Amino acid sequence: MRNSTLPLIWLISDERNDAELEATLKRLPRKSGFIYRHYHLPDPERWERFRELRRVAKAYGHTVILSDSAITAKEWGADGIYASPRSLWPRRAGLLHLATAHDLNELGLANRLGADAVLLSPIFATRSHPGGRVLGPSRFRLLASQSRVPVIALGGMTAQRARTLQWPRWAAIDGLSSPLLA
Repeated sequence: MRNSTLPLIWLISDERNDAELEATLKRLPRKSGFIYRHYHLPDPERWERFRELRRVAKAYGHTVILSDSAITAKEWGADGIYASPRSLWPRRAGLLHLATAHDLNELGLANRLGADAVLLSPIFATRSHPGGRVLGPSRFRLLASQSRVPVIALGGMTAQRARTLQWPRWAAIDGLSSPLLA
């Protein structure tokens, strides 16, 4: 996928936003991105829920990424995978590879192993990691400037924070799941 067609906004699934996912996918701008995690479900239910959400996402032109192996992503009909940089290797043709990164070492590894984009986090405090260390806007920008691939801001992101940060690509769990925050 070329940088120009990489979605700007990414919704990430989680147990806490599951009830709103269909409505949120319909509310997102067309051709946004959707990263399916749902680690809380056993495999058969996880697969079934993925199929339901993929159908809705595809109806709105969204890119669907699976947080799992490349083999599973191919079998399930995902557009790509989301994982730590090492888990993206070896690259699989036909899949978009999104890497997670939290520091310069992970960002460098994602660049060297050929990620198509990096989700750099956490920018701000999150419900996912209460009390955890955050990058903050300045450190985020410094790290992002070292990336050879597009950087997607993650961690406490909302539409307002993306505008304040002046960052075009961003992802959220809670920040997109409530109609008041989107």
